[in-house]
Amino acid sequence: MTKVYPKTVVPPLLSSDRPNFVTQSSTVLTVWKKSLLVSCDGFTVYDTKGNLVFRVDNYAAANKAEIVLMEASGRSVHTIRRKRLTLADSWLIYNGDTTVNPRFSVTKHVNFMNAKSLAHVSFTGPGSGLESPKNGSKKNVAYEIEGSYAQRSCVVYDDKRRPVAEIKRKEAVGGVAFGGDVFRLVVQPEIDSTVAMALVVLLDQMFGGSSRRFTM
Repeated sequence: MTKVYPKTVVPPLLSSDRPNFVTQSSTVLTVWKKSLLVSCDGFTVYDTKGNLVFRVDNYAAANKAEIVLMEASGRSVHTIRRKRLTLADSWLIYNGDTTVNPRFSVTKHVNFMNAKSLAHVSFTGPGSGLESPKNGSKKNVAYEIEGSYAQRSCVVYDDKRRPVAEIKRKEAVGGVAFGGDVFRLVVQPEIDSTVAMALVVLLDQMFGGSSRRFTM
């Protein structure tokens, strides 16, 4: 069976005009939309050596209102919960297995005049509140995500418009092409890899198609 984890040589981020943007400080992960557990939906994430780094295991029949991103050992690193009583497709990201004092609020972007924008990520620290930016306001925005998740071609920008992470298709290995369930996540030092992976999980919830989403 062809290994799903990445090769050592990694092309640069799509949005960067610097030829050496991907350096030794970059974190390169291969994301597989498959749980390690039978009867579960989820993700399995490997590093360049094939070591398990992150996992998501959601029981399809559990009707859970939240998703937990875990390390390989099973320790929770982020709990992701959909916002209740909101018209927008919005989610909260918490540290660890708690559901108090969320770290980020992520809202699906709906604007036909800017189709490439997928979602914006806002800080929810002291004084910022939990409301999403209104009327296109950039207040408290931590990251903007642009591209196409369906095509596995997305870039995460920070508040200074620097590309800090990228989702991209994984190149074929030994003549065997990978489908959309196996793709690459390249993370720069400016963003925590756990946050970048949490954003991948949310993009799958927002744009992955109802037949592939976790039961909520």
